[in-house]
Order: sequence, then C-alpha cells, then structure tokens
Amino acid sequence: MTSYLRQQFQSLTASLASEDAKEGEVTFESREEMEMTRIQAMKALVLKQDPSAKDVDDLMIRRFLRARDLNVDKASAMFLKYLKWRREAIPNGFISPSEISNDLAQNKLFMQGYDRAGRPIVVLFSARHKPASTTVEEFKRFNIYGLEKICARMPSGHEKFTSISDMQGWGYVNSDIRGYLAALSILQDYYPERLGKLLIINAPYIFITAWKIVYPFIDENTKKKIVFVEDKKLRATLLEDIDENQLPECVGGPLKLVPIQDC
Repeated sequence: MTSYLRQQFQSLTASLASEDAKEGEVTFESREEMEMTRIQAMKALVLKQDPSAKDVDDLMIRRFLRARDLNVDKASAMFLKYLKWRREAIPNGFISPSEISNDLAQNKLFMQGYDRAGRPIVVLFSARHKPASTTVEEFKRFNIYGLEKICARMPSGHEKFTSISDMQGWGYVNSDIRGYLAALSILQDYYPERLGKLLIINAPYIFITAWKIVYPFIDENTKKKIVFVEDKKLRATLLEDIDENQLPECVGGPLKLVPIQDC
C-alpha cells in the first residue's frame, strides 16, 4: 500500500470513528477481583434463563463481559443470544466440510505459526473469495467452520488469534458486502474477544469503497485491532508482532501455509 493510500484509509477511518467517539474511562483498583465478581453474577443470571450455561467455563463468560465493557446485563443478553444461535447454527456441534465445499474449493483460508504473544496466525487471501461461486449462507458456515478450527488450535492459556488479510489482486469481482457484514456479525456477536489483531496487507485503492460501507458496523473494540500495513513497511510491521521464523512463506517467511481444513 502506498503512503498516499494509507493516508486515505487513515483519514476515512478517523472521519467515521469521530462520529461514535466516546470520552471518559472508569478505572478499578483490582480489575481481576471485579471481573471475578461479575463473572459469578453473570453465570447466576444466565443460568436462570438457560440451564445449558452450566457447562460454560469462566473464560468464555469473561470474554462476553469484556465485549460489553463488564456490563453484566448487556453481556448476559449477548451470551444468551449466543447460546440460542449456536444451537440453531451448529446443531451437530460442528460444521462439516461437505456443507462448505464451494468456499473450501476457493483455497482462501490458511493457518501457520504463532505471533510473539503465542497467538495462532491465520492468513486470508481476499482475492480468492468469489461470492458468485458460493452463497451468503454457505459463507456464514465457512466462517463458523474457520473460527471453530482457529479456537481449537489456540494453545492453553490463550484466547485470541492474529490474522493477516492479503488483498493482493482484490477487485470488484471479489467484493461481497453482504458476506463481509455476515462474517463481521459472527465474529463480533458470537466469538467476542477472539481477534487479537488484523493486519491488512496489499490493500488496493478501490477497496476504500467497500471499507467505507463496512466500517460503521465494526464495534469500537474491533476497530482498535485493525491495522492497514504500508507496502514499504510490510516486513518491519509484521516483525513487530511475529518472529521471523514464524512468518508464513507468503510474506517471505519459512513456514508453508496449511489449508484451514487440514489444521
């Protein structure tokens, strides 16, 4: 991405973000103690409405709390919505590759390596996404399948992943606003606090049109995790978060990419 293009993205992002900007922070003497108290309060609240919540661990409850700035009522409503969604969207407990054959055939999602924080790295080739060759419903299942695979690969003690979205060759034929919004909703509403950082590389100028439409639907916590990487600073920027021996080969590293279905 040229310096000029990067400035355009930053200008657009700042302009849109200013509309929703909020001021003020609340600090707590002991965040850990406060979180534990609210985790217990939330578990008691959701158990009254959905007994299946008894099987959920504290880490998941905490992710939903953090996604709603530790507001128990809002986090509980979000979590109950998640439980209902999961029973409907993943009735068998998993998505079968046969349910997403068109999206898997596009060979666009891979995993390889870990960043400096120990988070698994996911690589997406955006120009390989062909909305005309799939459907929004299948693409939703594909995203669920991918997120389930990613979460299963997280080392013990880790809850987030890092994603590299390579947009080299992306054009209007790849643009899929409905699909993007559906994927964003799944990530934010049902897998909160799973994304650690999203590094967008090789973004073409024409992507600004799609970005302008999608950006207002991105919540504030997610916006902070998105980085548009300047072309001439690609390697240096990646190395801020990823050791050289953990870089995938598509960005000059030693690791061969592994298709998501083979992880």
